[in-house]
Amino acid sequence: MSGILDAIAEALRFAFGMTWEVLWALILGFALSAAVQAVVSKQQLRRLLPDDSPRTLTVAAALGAASSSCSYAAVALARSLFRKGANFTSAMAFQFASTNLVLELGIILAVLIGWQFTAAEFVGGPIMIALMALLFRRFLRPEMVAEARRGADRGLLGRMEGHAEMDMSVAGGTSIWRRIRSPRGFTAISDYFVMDWAAVWIDIVGGLLLAGALAAWVPNSFWQGLFLQHHGALATIWGPLIGPLVAMLSFVCSIGNVPLAAVLWNGGISFGGVVAFIFADLIILPILNIYRKYYGRRVAAFLFVTFYASMASAGLIVDLIFKLTGLEPTGPRHAKVTDAGVSWNYTTVLNIVFLALAAVLLVRYFHRGGGLAMLRMMSEPPGHHHGSAQPTVATQSSG
Repeated sequence: MSGILDAIAEALRFAFGMTWEVLWALILGFALSAAVQAVVSKQQLRRLLPDDSPRTLTVAAALGAASSSCSYAAVALARSLFRKGANFTSAMAFQFASTNLVLELGIILAVLIGWQFTAAEFVGGPIMIALMALLFRRFLRPEMVAEARRGADRGLLGRMEGHAEMDMSVAGGTSIWRRIRSPRGFTAISDYFVMDWAAVWIDIVGGLLLAGALAAWVPNSFWQGLFLQHHGALATIWGPLIGPLVAMLSFVCSIGNVPLAAVLWNGGISFGGVVAFIFADLIILPILNIYRKYYGRRVAAFLFVTFYASMASAGLIVDLIFKLTGLEPTGPRHAKVTDAGVSWNYTTVLNIVFLALAAVLLVRYFHRGGGLAMLRMMSEPPGHHHGSAQPTVATQSSG
């Protein structure tokens, strides 16, 4: 019994150490994302995504990068945009960018694994979207789009449906900076900050606990064998192929899979394998089931195959690009997994500063924002909200 308790304690120690290491970065990332969302309205998204042209896909990626990083909310919002007339390919591009090109993801990657992985995400994300669009253009038939639309119009529920529809952005003819600094802008930022945390905290905690357990209980020799670490070119190809499959089985999405990526990197997966693993948060098993409910079995299977191919190929391409440019990290792997912990250093100072910022936003949210009513609305279908949140919340009908 003592051995089991020691193993659990070791896993929790690793999980807490990683949490302390990335806490300030999480708060900073969510605060920056909230500020962007506060001035980017969801109400105009549909008309900006009319087709699958390169220009529209670029707009979709930019709008996705400015939205919530919650994978479930991104999937729900993409379905809503499609139902309201957006192009299916562009809606999927928006969904990809919402979870792979957001600020908080890049910050956490830099802190926990290294800046090269942040660069790889922002290089690989557009490549992945372009590959997905090419596959859709080649293999997506009009009858499949019609089938997807019929499925979407049935209105079966996934997760975070209400959160996906909420729009607290501050409109107006003033400059972006003035809108952010205004009292309404401050309230909108606090609303998005708290709701985004509420949307993804389970995935973040789950990812940290799972990463701690894997770091404590699974020897590196297992990962090295699984990822063919000492097989040269074969490992380079195998990493992006196996990475998304590991992600699928982890059940962790959004930025919660970054701690797992750190464990896999220390364990020997290739650089491109890490990139493909992080990309694959949109094909974990619970989200594949949501695709089935949203669009039907055939379209869900099509999304899985094309998404997997895009993610694995983008991971491999990024790996090759970084190898050729000399940017791929070499030498000992020191992702902050087992050596993370609490000490008086710059991390502790930053955590104190950003915890104070989080407290300010939290107080503002409960004083002037939506409070508990808005949090309850996040998981409810649009149009079925009970009570009122605040005038700043503008829910859009999905019918």
